[in-house]
Amino acid sequence: MNQLLPLIVALPLTGAALLVAAGRGLPRPVAEGVGVGFASATAALVLWLLLGPAPPETEWVGGWSPAHGTSVGIVLRAGPLPLGLAAAVSLLVVAVLAYSWRYFEEPPHRHSGTFPALVLLFLAGMAGFVLTGDLFNAFVFFELMSVVAYALTGYRVEDPKAVQGALTFGVVNSLGAYLLLLGIGLLYARTGELGMSAIGRRLDAQGGADALVLAAFVLVLTGLLIKAAAVPFHFWLPDAHAVAPTPVCMLLSGVMVELGVYGVGRVYWLVFAGPGGIPAPDARRALVALGVLTALVGALMCWLQRHVKRLLAYSTVAHTGLFLAGVGLLTPRSTAGAAVYVLGHVGVKAALFALTGVLLSRYGSVDEHELYGRARELPVVAGLFTVGGLALAGLPPFGTGLGKAATEEAAGGALTVVFVAVSAVTGGAVLRVAARVFGGLGNRPGEEPPSETAYETKGGGEEPETAGLLRRVPDTMLAVPAVLLAGALVVGVVPAVARAVGRAVDEALHASAPLPPHWTAPGVSLDLLSASLALALAAWALERPVSARLRTWTGPLRRLHSGHIGDYVAWLLLGTVLLALLALPG
Repeated sequence: MNQLLPLIVALPLTGAALLVAAGRGLPRPVAEGVGVGFASATAALVLWLLLGPAPPETEWVGGWSPAHGTSVGIVLRAGPLPLGLAAAVSLLVVAVLAYSWRYFEEPPHRHSGTFPALVLLFLAGMAGFVLTGDLFNAFVFFELMSVVAYALTGYRVEDPKAVQGALTFGVVNSLGAYLLLLGIGLLYARTGELGMSAIGRRLDAQGGADALVLAAFVLVLTGLLIKAAAVPFHFWLPDAHAVAPTPVCMLLSGVMVELGVYGVGRVYWLVFAGPGGIPAPDARRALVALGVLTALVGALMCWLQRHVKRLLAYSTVAHTGLFLAGVGLLTPRSTAGAAVYVLGHVGVKAALFALTGVLLSRYGSVDEHELYGRARELPVVAGLFTVGGLALAGLPPFGTGLGKAATEEAAGGALTVVFVAVSAVTGGAVLRVAARVFGGLGNRPGEEPPSETAYETKGGGEEPETAGLLRRVPDTMLAVPAVLLAGALVVGVVPAVARAVGRAVDEALHASAPLPPHWTAPGVSLDLLSASLALALAAWALERPVSARLRTWTGPLRRLHSGHIGDYVAWLLLGTVLLALLALPG
């Protein structure tokens, strides 16, 4: 069964190659069908391996097995956690391709297979990243994912804004790749190994960490935190989401940033967690501090947005901070809670972006103010969007609520307050949009002075992603978000899912949590509190738009998000220094 592991990466690569080779002669329905077929085959294979009686463990691709304890080659390690993530990724790709079925307009001079081919390449990069046990190959697969994401972000190349957003994405993520590769080089120079577990064993055998190990830790984690859009490495994410096609936003917020957090946790546990690495208190201080900072900045910026796609992007930043804090506690219990949280978030956030795509293709706008009351004619979209906002706030019994509650209980203390507040603010912002856009509730927002919007994107006058404004919403554009929200509900309702996630985390960490994530009375109470606060904040915002005082207080923060690549590069360097200072021995 181990021999089947490479097919998880090879299947989408093969599908992409066939679509490119067919060129312009392939009819669009056939090209889209090929894309969905290969993505579905990949998902089916992953699920079969995951649920089979004897899940595979390790496969050296091409037969390059270790000789005398060392080897250079592509090794795939497929425990329950990597296979579970690969299943979530492949299923989301199927949903994305189904969502874009027959409606997504291709730019000029593009043949019909370009978009599904790029998405299949993205799937191959993600699957390879979660399965590989080699640090260098993890870099290669993540960069494959990043290069394809860069192309997908600027897919509508005829739009200058798309090109600018893609350029920002490309520059910032390329710098992160250089830092990651430099960190891998330092580890290879010290240990002569590239396998994650082998590096960890060599570091442990050499004694305590020194300046070189600390530098490698900072460089590797900086590269991964850029992919995860953690503050202050996050600036590329809202800029990319504002211009990327809706299906691409579903992938970026649905899985790509979460894989960055997964990479952080996996690299620490396998490489740096032993006596030769970074002591747990120092790593915990660095990761939790950055997680809390990311959550608070993301939540505040989310609340201030009127561009719905940027609002959702900042909510992704905020929740990424919560995931990072949960993983950064470095306990099996908190990590299992964060894993369930991520699984629920995948469905909820992808669904919200899919519903925002309906607004864009129906009205040519994603401006909360401009769309005031215009979507009353879309009751199904309104209901799904509202449910998505409540699920984002942690409403039971959604998987987001279960994961949030489990992580809160593992964290305790002030972190619980952060989890509740961030969930309430991000969920409240989404519910505010739902009330204004679909219900026409509250006071009609007035036009803000130019000085207040100099560093913001309004979202009006956007080009639809269809050949023209939709008169009727296609069934696929409604069915996909409904299925995604149903999946998030299953994560919280079916106990077997949370138990399986808990066992997968325990096996990956070679530890045992007291109990897998499960519903408790305190957890349900905290979830209901955050959902209630989200409703209260949305109702308050409908009658009292963002005050001038709040805009004045947040002016410096908003100006930091300037859209200038040079500013973002400067913050990347400062963030690297900050991470190094936080990780210094206490």
